[in-house]
Amino acid sequence: MASPAVPGYSPGFKKPPAMLRLKRKRLRRCEPAAPANPRCGAAPRVPSAPARRNPFSSLDNAPRAGGAPQTVERARPPPPAGGDPLVAPFWQLLEPVGEVEPPRRAEPSETMDILALTHDLHLPVAVPEIPSAPRHEFPADWSIKTRLLFVSSHPFTWAEHLKAQEEAQGFAQHCRATEINLPQSVQEPKLSTELRCAFQQSLVYWLHPSLPWLQLFPRIGADRKIVGKASPWSQDETLQQVLMSDWSVSFTSLYNLLKAKLCPYFYVCTYQFTVLFRAAGLAGSDVITAVISPTTRGLREAMRNEGIEFSLPLVEEHRTRKQKNSEVNLETEVANSLEVGNSMEDGEQPAPSDDDDDESFSWLEEMGVQDKVKKPDAISIKLHKEKHEVQMDHKPESLALVKGTNTFTLLNFLINCKSLVAVAGPQTGLPPTLLSPVAFRGGTMQTLKARSINAKARVHLVYEDRFSLEVVGPVMPHSLHALTMLLGSAQRGAFSAVLYTHEPTAVFNTNLDSASPALNKETAYKDLPMYGLHPKTLDQLRQCPTLGKSSIRSLEMKDYAYTWKS
Repeated sequence: MASPAVPGYSPGFKKPPAMLRLKRKRLRRCEPAAPANPRCGAAPRVPSAPARRNPFSSLDNAPRAGGAPQTVERARPPPPAGGDPLVAPFWQLLEPVGEVEPPRRAEPSETMDILALTHDLHLPVAVPEIPSAPRHEFPADWSIKTRLLFVSSHPFTWAEHLKAQEEAQGFAQHCRATEINLPQSVQEPKLSTELRCAFQQSLVYWLHPSLPWLQLFPRIGADRKIVGKASPWSQDETLQQVLMSDWSVSFTSLYNLLKAKLCPYFYVCTYQFTVLFRAAGLAGSDVITAVISPTTRGLREAMRNEGIEFSLPLVEEHRTRKQKNSEVNLETEVANSLEVGNSMEDGEQPAPSDDDDDESFSWLEEMGVQDKVKKPDAISIKLHKEKHEVQMDHKPESLALVKGTNTFTLLNFLINCKSLVAVAGPQTGLPPTLLSPVAFRGGTMQTLKARSINAKARVHLVYEDRFSLEVVGPVMPHSLHALTMLLGSAQRGAFSAVLYTHEPTAVFNTNLDSASPALNKETAYKDLPMYGLHPKTLDQLRQCPTLGKSSIRSLEMKDYAYTWKS
């Protein structure tokens, strides 16, 4: 009997029972042949259709294409016992056909550690470059750190909310260069007044000039942080002269302290380069040294014109290594006489001589066209000769070393150097920043900013308390060593640290004076205690640098022994 015509009724629509029958028919078509003796009353299992790609999935949760997609069966209620066998297909019809839930990506903390997860994803694992055996002391790091982050399983509550008396005592200990020797392990760090005072003492440094509304370190690449700040001297030449005159007095005072063995080292930070002055007896040298990085051809030429004798240690080292390689290649070529014809292709080309440059245009005169061809001027020829020297500008390889009495000439050169101060931009007229571990004329006492943070970290399916201490500011070598000594006692010889380096100063860790006479070194070491630093800190700073052009990036202490990564 035909259905009566009902307004709004479309014969294309199907009622729910018809849809169920249609789905059941499709499932039976895809169903494989049944086994020979199926169990009576067993519900036929619907095979899983091939999984379609979810258009909203990402690469992280999408199933891998390498293997067959595995279906994830949902937990479904069991069919009623003893019921009609047709009930079982009804439960299966409730499942979406042809759609498979993509497998969840296992969390690293639930099933595997980070290294295992990285291995499963076929990614290279970064292996820390640490010494094979822990040491009781880490090498001296002459770079300036901008931030330190210490992490430990023990709290840093002892570094919080220092009392006024403890803060004042820490300042007094710093000014008097008081040596503090803590026990290997402090039982109650929060109640140890000596520990809290020593912590305040290790945070002190000296700065010039002092402009509280400006961040005076770092100076290289600091235009964005200074732009928009008040700088009344930028348009006032008289004020600029007053600032530079005051800066010259402070700079001279620091050098005199260095020469009198009352200051171990200090930094001069300009908007283009940084200078590190080190006293005799430090970094394996028996004389005063000054290292400048990065330099340019113009700066080096100006220093030569002022009579300052300096060397480029990294360039000379590269040249020596290249010369040794050339000698080895030459010996090989002589031994293998059959390959003499290819020697000029494989070996180093000889440097052109000045005579060749002078006679390079003689062929023009022979042709009679010397007046018709424009020859390069002397300046262009000179720049062409110095192209290799220009290529290393603003790079770590441009490090310049000044030794002995030439450092005093460098002092006068920097005081009178017009390019020492920016003439345009946010740093116009602003004198360079002076950083020192000891007091000097015109210097202002400053402290590094420290704060402690408490958090929880998941370790092996368990959340554990993690405590961190953040130190921000220009962290100089003596401060880094003093803080690590304090933390070793307060954190029971177990902590880790991440060190953020001011990159232009990382090259200061290069060994520049490995051939100094041992007798002169012993003479220079006699007066080291007058520098006002802890004896262990001095023992570290007087060693020859071993980090090269890199610096310490991470440091870890375990059982009072250090491991580090550079």
